[in-house]
Amino acid sequence: MRRGRHEHYYVRRPTSPLRMGLIRARLRDRYFEFYTASGVFSKRKIDLGTRLLIETMELPEEGLALDVGCGYGAIGIVAAAIRPRLRVILTDINERAVWLARKNVIHNLVSANAEVRHGFLYEAVEGLTFDVILSNPPIAAGLRVVEALIKGASERLRPGGSLQIVVRSKMATRPKAFMEQYFGNVEIVKRKSGYRVLKSIKT
Repeated sequence: MRRGRHEHYYVRRPTSPLRMGLIRARLRDRYFEFYTASGVFSKRKIDLGTRLLIETMELPEEGLALDVGCGYGAIGIVAAAIRPRLRVILTDINERAVWLARKNVIHNLVSANAEVRHGFLYEAVEGLTFDVILSNPPIAAGLRVVEALIKGASERLRPGGSLQIVVRSKMATRPKAFMEQYFGNVEIVKRKSGYRVLKSIKT
């Protein structure tokens, strides 16, 4: 693996020097602030894919939600903010991302119904089942990781629960096929700016 500024964000312990930042964004008609840092995904702004999923995601009023590969926490934190009766768990393999997400949960005043756990995919939530699983999956980490994320979601969703992910349109073929394979259904919820939001429902 290349080190320094070229290091991939999908690692347990980034080695790049810590350089902090702060992002301000209007999402779902609310204002949020997120601490960011080197060694995490999209550290300078909310990327277009994440923004599209946030603006499109369909959430129950209550229950249990999971943000897999949460990065500094934007998706899960917005979900917790707009659904105060929904419990949201955020997970990531990247220790620096988990540290930032925990800071951001507190900073955005959602600690009453959001928590952050460290682990690869579903390691930190064994034994739990969810009403919705959300992710901007790490395509750059490889299709095996993406397939494991989708397969794992099919095993951990309650009946009627949904997996909602965002992918670049030009890379959507395989993730869409995985969702069809493991769920037996998939739909394109939204297309915009070169991205697609895909949803599958556990039947």
